[in-house]
Parts: sequence; structure tokens; C-alpha cells
Amino acid sequence: MNTAVNSLRFGWQSRRAWWFTATARTRERFARTALGSFWLGLSNLLSISVLAVVYGTVFKVSDFNAYVVYLGTGLVTWNAIAASVQSAPNLFKNNAANLKNTNTDPIFYTLEEWSFQLQTFLQSFGLVLVILSLFQPTLLPHLFTAGLLPFLNLLLFIYWFPLLICLLGARYEDFFQLVPIVLQLMFLLSPILYKKEALGHLSWTADLNPLYRVLSNLRHALIHGELKLSHTLLILLANLIGLLLAVWLLGRQRHKLPFLV
Repeated sequence: MNTAVNSLRFGWQSRRAWWFTATARTRERFARTALGSFWLGLSNLLSISVLAVVYGTVFKVSDFNAYVVYLGTGLVTWNAIAASVQSAPNLFKNNAANLKNTNTDPIFYTLEEWSFQLQTFLQSFGLVLVILSLFQPTLLPHLFTAGLLPFLNLLLFIYWFPLLICLLGARYEDFFQLVPIVLQLMFLLSPILYKKEALGHLSWTADLNPLYRVLSNLRHALIHGELKLSHTLLILLANLIGLLLAVWLLGRQRHKLPFLV
């Protein structure tokens, strides 16, 4: 555990560096564009609009405004989780030169990627939430009351879970091919475009889906302004255990990584 503690200490001490490099990546991503990072929220809003019209018609929803909010909050949260997981398998491979030629703790690159994904999510989530507030004005108040702890759970989850994928991806390159397939299947099986009740006797699949459990906890808090305390604390405990486990495994693999990538 000393290795994990030392890695976390280094991550905290270098927070300005990895946050700056992530910010530079975000700026570079939208260099010479007229709308800049506004595209992040706009692309999500376009997806939400199209899917809401199509699936609202298919499912014959009775309350379209409520369905837009349900779908929108679920989709923008799912996109953040999926983007973090999908970028994970090749993270160390993309930083192979630095891993081989410098003595920087590998946790730096994981925190840089996490902060990049976090910045992307916050810019998109903020705009989407503002627009969805036109359909349900209580969304923003709910975020700063019942939604704070579920939001924290989401931020922790999109760090430690992709980190485990990183470590597996460094050893087994098949994960680069496998992860997008699994994510697509999990999206289709997760009640994001439809209610959980629509799964019928297969609703247990959503309960076993860790990505959906994190998503649904935040969505419920945003829409209903209700904090499922026992559920939220259980997710928080799982996040803390997952974080320590992932950082510990990273410390154990630290000296092997240059030979794996």
C-alpha cells in the first residue's frame, strides 16, 4: 500500500502539471474553430434531440418533456463514461515514449487523461443541463442538493474503472478491440433510451451493470431531487475500494509498463 500512497501523493503534488496538459489538449482540439468547446455540448444536444423525437415516437411516450429530460441526462452521462472507458486500452501505449524515457510515475498520465475527460464532460454537461432546464427547471437546484454525492461518484468511477482497463490493455491488446463492442452492448442493454420496466424479466441485467448503476443514481437525483442514501453510499464505498485497488495494481505494474508498451 506504500506504493499506492506514494503514487497518490505524487498525483496530488503534480496536479497543476497534469491539469495544464489536459487543458492544452482541450484547447488544441478546438483550435481554429468558431464555436470552440461549445461543440461538445452542441453535439450532445443534437443527439438528444434526434433520439428524443425518434424513440419518443416509437415508444409513444405520454409526457414528451419528461422523456427528453430522462433521455438527455442519461445520454450525456453515458457518453462521459463511455469516452473514458474507450480511451483507456491504448493510454499507456500512446505514452510509450514517456514511459520508456522518463522516470515520471505512470499515475501522471492516467490523471491527465481523467482530467481531459472531466473537462470534456463538464463543458458538455453544463450546456445540456441548462437547455434541459427549459423542460424541467428544477434540474440545476437538484444538482447542487441531492446530486452532489452521485456526481462525485461519477467522477471517481471514470478514473479508477478506466485505469483497470488501462492495465489490462497494456498487457492484452485484444482489449482495444473488445472494449467498443462491450460498450455498445451495454448501452443497448441499459435503460437509457427506455425505462427499466421495459426490460421486464431482464431488468436484473441493469442491476448488474456497474456503468448503469452509477448513471442511474445521478439521473435519479437530478430528475427527482431525491438522494438514495444507502445506494449512493454503497457506490461510494465501491468507488473508494476500486480506486485503492487500481492505484495499487498500477504501482505493482509500474516497472513492467515500459516493456509492455
